[in-house]
Amino acid sequence: MSNAITLSSLTASPVAPSVAQPLETQLDRIRADFPILSTSVHGKPLVYLDNGASSQRPTAVIDALSDYARHTHANVHRGVHYLSQKATDAFEGARETVRQFLNAKSCKEIVFVRGTTEAINLVAQSYGRPRLQPGDEIIVSHLEHHANIVPWQMLAQQTGAQVKVAPINEQGELQMDALAALFTQRTRILALTHVSNALGSVFPIRECITLAHQHGVPVLIDGAQAVPHTAVDVQALDCDFYVFSGHKLFGPSGIGVLYGRESLLQAMPPWQGGGDMILSVSFTGTTYNELPYRFEAGTPNIEGAVGLAAAISYVNAIGLDRIGAWESQLLSYATEKLSQIDGLRIIGTAKHKASLVSFVVDGVHAHDLGTILDQDGIAIRTGHHCAMPVMEFFGLSATARASFAFYNTKAEIDALVSSVSGAAALFR
Repeated sequence: MSNAITLSSLTASPVAPSVAQPLETQLDRIRADFPILSTSVHGKPLVYLDNGASSQRPTAVIDALSDYARHTHANVHRGVHYLSQKATDAFEGARETVRQFLNAKSCKEIVFVRGTTEAINLVAQSYGRPRLQPGDEIIVSHLEHHANIVPWQMLAQQTGAQVKVAPINEQGELQMDALAALFTQRTRILALTHVSNALGSVFPIRECITLAHQHGVPVLIDGAQAVPHTAVDVQALDCDFYVFSGHKLFGPSGIGVLYGRESLLQAMPPWQGGGDMILSVSFTGTTYNELPYRFEAGTPNIEGAVGLAAAISYVNAIGLDRIGAWESQLLSYATEKLSQIDGLRIIGTAKHKASLVSFVVDGVHAHDLGTILDQDGIAIRTGHHCAMPVMEFFGLSATARASFAFYNTKAEIDALVSSVSGAAALFR
């Protein structure tokens, strides 16, 4: 295409700290990339520990969104004019960035959606609904986010199938022997989280996928809480579907990704009808578009895709290995310090965890705790975390959850510990 604009020219160049140095030594430089981290809340410096809900955006993402709006915006795929070509190149360039990020075989396997929730619903309705019959089975785990429970319950109601639940232990770990025992000849899909949003438990998903494939069962992995912390290779995992959201990966909200094995997507009917998912339309019938466009009805979130690509480029520049190493230190430090508070109990002590601590304090409701911490400028998440079955398992109505990103510091954890200790003392 003449005068085509590349994705790299749309996005601001991210600050790329030297990969030869530990991330901890460059935190000031990294934090400077996130304007919101200099915010004051109630006269106190912001301590943002709610990354499991939504992470913050670096300047590279903010600038990419602004530059797109100022210089590139037009509708994609349908125009022959200059701006439409530029926007299309940026949008499809973002798809290639995601493909590389997940190591998918083809861009045909990358579908842009609104987020993890929409991706799971798409698979449930497009893959599951035409195939499931009364008596068929869907397996999920007890640790799932509601987004990986409710769509399967709806599918079961529509088809007469049933949802079976793989149990967890008191540490918040998936019980593999019990999972294996759930498979029967009627099992049609396994849907599991990669990392629990409520507890931080990391599932042995490669082992789970192998187990399911031994029974001829495809697997969907909810990777919303995994992709900000660890590299994901869908070919190495051999998963059938992998889904995640941009807003937890330092990108915009309203954009997400469905990776689907090409052979499975090719056999799936569209979920929504409208423009761009068609090749031809007449009143006698419609011919659907090729992959991945048959699943992207209507005008897509073009700037969201551009912003997501910028976020991925930023994370890649820092290095997911370095990110994981620093976040592991933060998790260990927070676990040690919080455990020293009288009356505090950490919920979820799996051997393998992401950088998240869920906890309760004797005599203090989680919502009260969150309100007190907010007065100290500390942002955490309180409640059931869209994982009510997890709360029920532990006999709780809510927990407080501090979730860390690579831009967080040990000093911020010290502030958290001090504020929690003060709150606990108030209620004694």
